[in-house]
Amino acid sequence: MTMEPNPLRGARLRWRYAVALSTPLMLSACMSLAPDYEQPPLPVLVNLEHAKSTAALSPDQQAAVRVTAQSGPMAWQDFIAEPRLRELIRQALDNNRDLRVAILAIEKARAQYGIERAGLFPSVAATGAGSRSRTADDLTAAGRSNVAGQYTAQLGFSSYEIDFFGRVRNLNEAALQEFLRTGESRRSVQLSLIAEIANAWLTLDADARRLALARETLRTRLESLQLTERSHELGAANGLTLAQTRSTVDSARVDVGTYTSQLARDRNALGLLVGDSVHESLLPASVAFAAATRTQPTPLGTGPRSSERLASVQVMLPEPVAALLSVPQDLPSSVLLQRPDVQAAEHTLRGTYANIGAARAAFFPSITLTTSIGVGSNALSHLFDAGNGMWSFIPQIRLPIFDAGRNRSNLRVAEVARDTAVAQYEKTVQTAFREVSDALADRSTLDDRLNAQRSMVESTKKTLELSDARYRLGADNYLTVLDAQRSLYTAQQTQITLQLAEQVNRITIYKVLGGQWGDGALDREDVADTRLPPNRP
Repeated sequence: MTMEPNPLRGARLRWRYAVALSTPLMLSACMSLAPDYEQPPLPVLVNLEHAKSTAALSPDQQAAVRVTAQSGPMAWQDFIAEPRLRELIRQALDNNRDLRVAILAIEKARAQYGIERAGLFPSVAATGAGSRSRTADDLTAAGRSNVAGQYTAQLGFSSYEIDFFGRVRNLNEAALQEFLRTGESRRSVQLSLIAEIANAWLTLDADARRLALARETLRTRLESLQLTERSHELGAANGLTLAQTRSTVDSARVDVGTYTSQLARDRNALGLLVGDSVHESLLPASVAFAAATRTQPTPLGTGPRSSERLASVQVMLPEPVAALLSVPQDLPSSVLLQRPDVQAAEHTLRGTYANIGAARAAFFPSITLTTSIGVGSNALSHLFDAGNGMWSFIPQIRLPIFDAGRNRSNLRVAEVARDTAVAQYEKTVQTAFREVSDALADRSTLDDRLNAQRSMVESTKKTLELSDARYRLGADNYLTVLDAQRSLYTAQQTQITLQLAEQVNRITIYKVLGGQWGDGALDREDVADTRLPPNRP
């Protein structure tokens, strides 16, 4: 007689299956033993105190962009005013290898987070198995061989840890903080790259202007040598004067060779930062100007007087490539928390708190579940017949009793790591405070120094003209003229150095303030995005 299937029995069996699979998920929402995060107090002064310049406000200072505690600096595209430099930075954000490494580190951290997060859920697997065996005659009660088969199909998971005390979730939180840290590290690398490219471009510009100055100086000294040689032939100048004049020409030749090679090195350094060759059209205008500056002297009798030639060398003035940021004296030091390196240090610190929670959970019992549902039969054709359902539910509890101090030592390691991260966070904040203070200290005196240097250049030009005139009248020896030449050349070189320092200081202030706050920062939602983050905003 054939038995009719019982629908109520099938419903009860499906309900049991659902309960067996959903129970671990309902039990996993439990407590966490991680300590509450406390942000360390800032180990620096409350405000970014700095001295103000005593010089009269220049047009650049009057147009300076004021930094506030709410807005911060602008985006780098708005900060960099020079279009050629902006294009170079865009190329670098696409091609620079250090930035690529930082972006790949984000992907690695995202994958590591995925591994840790997978521990929050059971790993469900389906298995199917079949076997047939024959028993020998002598091993059966009836004395006859027997062939038996067994087939099963199951769905379930094994050794799933119910996260009562938050060990798995704290490990997941630590992995998340590491992901966020790599995001801030990428921001820091990008900000440093922008600053390095701007500084390299400015250094190339300054060295090109130094080369132009050296080439122009060589030309004027060659013209002076022509005149001295002519005077020596006529008996108006002695051999000492001729030798001293030749020495100034040789010195200028050495400087031309030095700055020519330095210019080539500057271009190589810029190309390395950009990650590709730099087109001529993207170089500073001073590079072409230096190449066009001639060194051939003007024939005697066709140029200006000697004293006018010697003082005619001019320093090519640079155009500002970046905006000037004005930092008020009452700007709070808390704005330093917006810097990407400080943010990265804080994420590291938050991760150590989560590791303490995971270490504490090791002192408490851990419960794991192994469960499965499925069907089984001795004939493959009857595997899914009614009544062939099967299930298993195997909970296991592990209670630590004696581990020779291993768990306590692991907890101590996590606590020391937290204390170390606190010290590193405070050191990062202190370093940031010093960098901002140093940049603002330089800013407060740069205008005064530039004004004084411009005055010194004009004074040394006048000194050279007077010394040369006195020498021509026989009232002084040629050594006085040589000293005046060297003083003017040195003053002009120092002027170029100060002009470079002023431009670099603008870039430095932008960098040490953290660039545009929050630009390109990652958050918790970004960890689920499997796409590569963009190289630039």
